[in-house]
Amino acid sequence: MEAVLIAVAAAPPKRFAGGGQWEAMHGAMTGWFEVRCNGPRRHHYRLFCLLDYDAQGVDKPLLVIVDGRDKPFQTELREQDYAAVRAMGDEYRRRNPRSLF
Repeated sequence: MEAVLIAVAAAPPKRFAGGGQWEAMHGAMTGWFEVRCNGPRRHHYRLFCLLDYDAQGVDKPLLVIVDGRDKPFQTELREQDYAAVRAMGDEYRRRNPRSLF
């Protein structure tokens, strides 16, 4: 996951082709990106990220990791999980200048 995040951060904004490891999300999660990694024993790991173009006091967009989740192979996260991620993103966006740590 770290290698994917480094590659995304180094690429021009919105230009990274993730090959299934970095994906733009859809529906209620439009505007979010997901880093995907498969782990041992057929388990999936996900990082939910934002590209922040509105942060004050920075000279380039921020790649923000908001949350991470895991799930068994070939299952879906619950809507409550996605709602929690969106709530954390909303809380992050309410502060500008942003908290960077």
